[in-house]
Amino acid sequence: MRRSLYENRNKIHILLLVFMGLFSSVNGFCQEYEYEIGGMTGISSYMGDANKTNLFQSPNFALGAVFRYNKNFRWAYKANLVVGGVSGDTRKSGNVFPNQQNTSFSRTFYELGGQVEYNFFHYSDKYQYLGTRKFSPYIFTGLGFTVGSGDETFFGMNLPLGIGLKYKWKDRLNLGFEFSFRKLFGDSFDVTSKKGDLSLDDPYNIKSSFFKNKDWYLLTMFSVTWDFGLRSKSCVDSLY
Repeated sequence: MRRSLYENRNKIHILLLVFMGLFSSVNGFCQEYEYEIGGMTGISSYMGDANKTNLFQSPNFALGAVFRYNKNFRWAYKANLVVGGVSGDTRKSGNVFPNQQNTSFSRTFYELGGQVEYNFFHYSDKYQYLGTRKFSPYIFTGLGFTVGSGDETFFGMNLPLGIGLKYKWKDRLNLGFEFSFRKLFGDSFDVTSKKGDLSLDDPYNIKSSFFKNKDWYLLTMFSVTWDFGLRSKSCVDSLY
């Protein structure tokens, strides 16, 4: 009888130890990071009156910094600072301008913006029992501010529209790729100087609308970010 009680007591102790071990490991396993910070690099290109169809005509180098707050495994808020270049030449545009005139431009731009991202999958390299994945495609939009250098400085808001793919390479290291359009609220992004007879802010004297006679620039960027800031939510709460 005593032996049986002793054995049962040992079994209970073992079960308690296993339970405590699992509980502590789950708590440790559920540690996730809310923030990311890192850099990105890639190319920038221009679309407007001097280039209507070719997405990657006259590409320029672009460089940036990124900060991301991961609200949960689906939604994230991102801030970015980007420096890049754009250029264009009407002789490559395929368009005929008034009086057969042509012009070209080149400028450096600076962008400060914020975006909202939506991950198609629950993004994490942990919690596979919750259906997470270490990679996810995503879409994003937001609002930004762009400044362009030149004799005629450009100031304007931009509307980013983009897609991307993120991959958690290691525990706290993320690799990313994204492609986006920046819709500008103006038509003078390709006007760096008022010299010359042809001005690209309205070469055909056509009244502008939001989608007509407005300039765009494109960003194709690769990024590396590092996680920090332990999450206080539970694993399940982080899914939504």
